[in-house]
Amino acid sequence: MEIKEPVITREDILKLSDPAFNNRHVCIVTGCGTGIGRATAVAAAANQLVTVGLDINADEGQKTQKMAHDMGGQMIFLETDLARDADLEKAVSEAAKLGAVKYLANIAGLQHIDSIENFPMEKYDLMQRIMLRAPFLLSKLVIPHIKKSSDGIGAIGNMASVHGHICTVNKPVYNITKFGLRALSQSIAAEGAGKIRSFTVSTGFVKTPLALKQIPAQAEQRGISPEAVVRDVMMGASRVKEMMAPIEVANLFLFGFSRFSKYLVGGDLLFDGGMVLTY
Repeated sequence: MEIKEPVITREDILKLSDPAFNNRHVCIVTGCGTGIGRATAVAAAANQLVTVGLDINADEGQKTQKMAHDMGGQMIFLETDLARDADLEKAVSEAAKLGAVKYLANIAGLQHIDSIENFPMEKYDLMQRIMLRAPFLLSKLVIPHIKKSSDGIGAIGNMASVHGHICTVNKPVYNITKFGLRALSQSIAAEGAGKIRSFTVSTGFVKTPLALKQIPAQAEQRGISPEAVVRDVMMGASRVKEMMAPIEVANLFLFGFSRFSKYLVGGDLLFDGGMVLTY
């Protein structure tokens, strides 16, 4: 069994008519090397935003940059360690040289499958730093740039999950960080006075390398086959028995950033095939 990351085509990308989507405005995307981050960077560039992609993986980040350029968009890649404050400060500073920073997509993440009693604290610390502290610090750095832009309007999107709504076994820290991102989004929105919006995107399982890597670990933890993990665990509660493509998630971020989401203020875009609400 093999799950491959789908190829992104022009036809897959949601193109939105928004005057704010132009080459004077900058969108920062974390985790741009693979999966949802890659797709969001490509989609933002295709929507005429100057995109700044951040990732620790330089080879994959540069591939994403080429993909964005091939779509006719503008993107630069900055090799960035999200666990280093200095890297984040430098990235936002560099992004601001390219135009008005208006949008931030906090997408980068990692996973570790283990019970609470066996969970290694060094992995806990790393996941908290990458998936919650870095989004907080990037938001802290970006908000002043949004405020000093011509109209003071912008948006910050955070990649949550069904795990920001429900908790599943052996993913305690993933659960904690995703709930935390919903709280961060609501906190940003509460302070944003309707001008600086924030929101989360919550999906089920997506065809990304992160999802693929989970399958063997879940199979071992649960004592079932990899095929059973996909069928019964990943897609078991979903009414749509197909994993989402990364670009489908990316399109939600662009919709959330756009003028069509004026009333998306601290809210959550739950596109999960019915996993959370139809059990």
